[in-house]
Amino acid sequence: MNVLLVNPKCTATFWSFKHALRFASGKAACPPLGLLTIAGMLPGEWNLRLVDMNLRKLRDRDIKEADLVMVGAMMIQRDSAVEVLARCRKLGRKTVAGGPLFTSNPRDFSGLVDYLVLNEAEITLPPFLEDLRNGRPQGIYASREFADLAETPLPRWDLVNPRDYQTLMVQYSRGCPFNCEFCDITNLFGKVPRVKGPEQLLLELDAIYSLGWKGQVFFVDDNFIGNKREVRKVLKDLVAWAEARDHPFNFLTEASVNLADDDDLIDLMVS
Repeated sequence: MNVLLVNPKCTATFWSFKHALRFASGKAACPPLGLLTIAGMLPGEWNLRLVDMNLRKLRDRDIKEADLVMVGAMMIQRDSAVEVLARCRKLGRKTVAGGPLFTSNPRDFSGLVDYLVLNEAEITLPPFLEDLRNGRPQGIYASREFADLAETPLPRWDLVNPRDYQTLMVQYSRGCPFNCEFCDITNLFGKVPRVKGPEQLLLELDAIYSLGWKGQVFFVDDNFIGNKREVRKVLKDLVAWAEARDHPFNFLTEASVNLADDDDLIDLMVS
């Protein structure tokens, strides 16, 4: 099976850093961590290629060479994702789509996507792969359950050139205890933050370190301190890991403002 993974082009917004990248070393802000993680869940015998449209154009030849095209997208990638799916349909290639864009608005894509694999892929991707193997894939796979992050594989960093990007990424947790009116995270990932254990997280950092990467690593958690008890544990191991390697990365993340009420946690994060 030849599978093409496509990261659609991001609309020019603050988070695309389109203009700021002129002064930085990377060609794009961040790699598609979701697709790289999905790649780690696919059968090992499949031949995988990834096209990040924020780096280069998607050619018809890329689509024609694939038996299956998998598209992952956020809402700011909607226009590009629709274009990609329409091109795949015109060229006669089956498509699989998932990620926040499709999970939030699945009905909008019923005529464009062959298979929707929604919500968290640790739960919904395995039944799709099993049905595909047996020749009877369904049109939509969804679940209200939340995944155990211990089942999340290492991202397939071999599918990209890390030096094309300004920042590499890891995910430590999903979910947030707050319910802010401007945010859809609790709808997607729930109000009880789920975390990876320290050993699992450090393996992901080891994978990035082994690439020879020196620079920024973004913890993409929507609220890194959503589970304060667990984050204290992992920060102590993270400090020791960084010190043993002479602090190879600058870490970035997002956290709720109640961080300011916790001096001990601030000290750990600064360390």
